[in-house]
Amino acid sequence: MHLVTLGKDGPTVSALGLGCMGMSPGIYGAADDHESVATIRAALDAGVTLIDTGDFYGMGHNEMLIREALAGRRERAFLSVKFGALRDPTGGWGGNDGRPQAVKNFLAYSLRRLGTDYVDLYRPARLDPAVPIEDTIGAIADMVRAGYVRYVGLSEVGVNTIRRAHAVHRIADLQIEYSLMSRGIETAILPALRELGIGVTAYGVLSRGLLSGRPPALGTRGDLRVVRMPRFQVGNLERNLALVEALRKIGHARGATSTQLAIAWVRSRGDDIVPVVGARRRGQLTEALASVELRLSTDDIARIEAAMPLDQIAGPRYDPAQMTHLDSEHG
Repeated sequence: MHLVTLGKDGPTVSALGLGCMGMSPGIYGAADDHESVATIRAALDAGVTLIDTGDFYGMGHNEMLIREALAGRRERAFLSVKFGALRDPTGGWGGNDGRPQAVKNFLAYSLRRLGTDYVDLYRPARLDPAVPIEDTIGAIADMVRAGYVRYVGLSEVGVNTIRRAHAVHRIADLQIEYSLMSRGIETAILPALRELGIGVTAYGVLSRGLLSGRPPALGTRGDLRVVRMPRFQVGNLERNLALVEALRKIGHARGATSTQLAIAWVRSRGDDIVPVVGARRRGQLTEALASVELRLSTDDIARIEAAMPLDQIAGPRYDPAQMTHLDSEHG
């Protein structure tokens, strides 16, 4: 596994990360704990160090799953943890809490669930509009000085918020959606990150499975994609899969799958960008890992981007309500 530096003078991590969100039920449908643990361990064995989670995935289930997978292997993992999203007993969402006292409270519970003395990188999952970002990042900085956190990150925020946060404490990376179907960061956010020496951990690199050509069936129970995400809705889905078919044909000529092309394309955007893949099974992980050795030529990239023109992608990445609350969509 290739290693990269996450941002200027940041931590060294694997060139590919493993996102564990889908390993908890209620996100992408049913989940298999045994297979999830096996997949995390297989990733570590393959040299993947960056393991990404959120304390609200499965209301703590995800962190406890990771604890089981990392038993006796903690030193091999770089744990990236998001916090702040509020849940209720029905699994509903209740906004975000970035208050300093809440930051320290969330961290205390994460440390216990993960069975660790420290988190490698800690970040608010979304901006809390009621709390200045300086206060939230200041609280994480307190935890860095206390030894409970090693690096500070951000997630789905815009340029103004990035600059304000970075002025409080060095930011190692921004976690944000970036894929062939979601390229909004290229206009202003990515140039600002590079100016400041901040890395990117890119989630949604397969547009939640669309770019694999294997979307969930309509009506799948407990899968947020078919319930809330516009690109998976009737009409949009068919148009998007037609684009993926063109990508599949390009991959076939290179001896690669559309999944591998999509991941390799994100990696080709710069060494400061680390794709985080949401593999839930060992077979998916194996397919994703092969992308690390896939080198795209200038002609390959041109063909890939021509097959996925942004003006033909049907539907935004989130539903209107969620898009409204994304700081990254507002500069």
